[in-house]
Amino acid sequence: MSQLGEHSAAKEDVLEPGQPIVDAHHHLYDRPGIRYLFDELLADLRSGHDIRATVYVQARAMLRQDGDERFKHVGETEFANGVAAMCASGTYGPIRACAAIVGGADLCLGHAVRPVLEAHIVAAGGAVESGGRFRGIRHVVAWDSDPALLNSAYPTSEDLLDQAEFRAGFSHLAPLGLSFDAWLYFHQIPRLTALARAFPDTRIVLNHCGGILGQGRYEGKGDEVFRQWSAALRELALCPNVMVKLGGLGMPLTGLERSRRVDVPLSVELARSWRPWMEACIDAFGTSRCMFESNFPADRAGHGYVEGWNAFKRLVVDASPTEKADLFWRSACTCYRLPPLA
Repeated sequence: MSQLGEHSAAKEDVLEPGQPIVDAHHHLYDRPGIRYLFDELLADLRSGHDIRATVYVQARAMLRQDGDERFKHVGETEFANGVAAMCASGTYGPIRACAAIVGGADLCLGHAVRPVLEAHIVAAGGAVESGGRFRGIRHVVAWDSDPALLNSAYPTSEDLLDQAEFRAGFSHLAPLGLSFDAWLYFHQIPRLTALARAFPDTRIVLNHCGGILGQGRYEGKGDEVFRQWSAALRELALCPNVMVKLGGLGMPLTGLERSRRVDVPLSVELARSWRPWMEACIDAFGTSRCMFESNFPADRAGHGYVEGWNAFKRLVVDASPTEKADLFWRSACTCYRLPPLA
């Protein structure tokens, strides 16, 4: 049985079903025990929330197995663009999945990464002005001294963001109109701040609230992690070229507690657990630089799609219509250059 089965059925009624949403971050992949492809995504998108469009983010899915190793990640962009084309046909209704695509590339190739970036743009339909969907790169840099927190699929190091070859590759993003999605851990945020200051014309998107950790050597140290994380987050927020995605807290590595009390909707408990972290992000960056993300299927380890978006809605129940528009769709549309929602 798929590892996703536990949360596949909606357990709650959808809150505020008329709230338009752009899901700013999700994946698609077919791995042993985990299948989350177009059918599974579409089932979630149709589960009751008003999802208008989505942003696809790299997850090493459908990489090319033949040809030049540098271009293997272009296969994932081709795959995501195919899903986007299926939705754009109207066959599946008005939802525009994968309307923006963030792909993978090894920025440590330095200046040699330029043709790879150009190949991604071509694979997703060309320039944005002509309907192309490619918007940016995510080069995973999450590192920790605890080997249990490392992902062997993503070779990284403590100082990767500082390395000359990485920065040489990074320098090609802005000239091509591309952004950088940053997946790292909370103690790496100061290095991201230095990168953002060195490249003020490159838009950077901090993923998953900044990589909160509550497992391994961080277990039971939530207060200490919060202090270090929040101080680094406020400093990063001083960089106007940085935005942040609110989500990813359903991943087990965060260590955040979740209730399974039958008398309390799960989204209530999720909102309680997430509130300090997400409110700190909003306070630091403002709603115009924050966007909600499902991070599915990774966050499905902690909750279903309906429950996750219900929790976001509970978190901002007292926000103004303008603030809600920012968080649920406008910031994502601005960041990834999608048409504003009607």
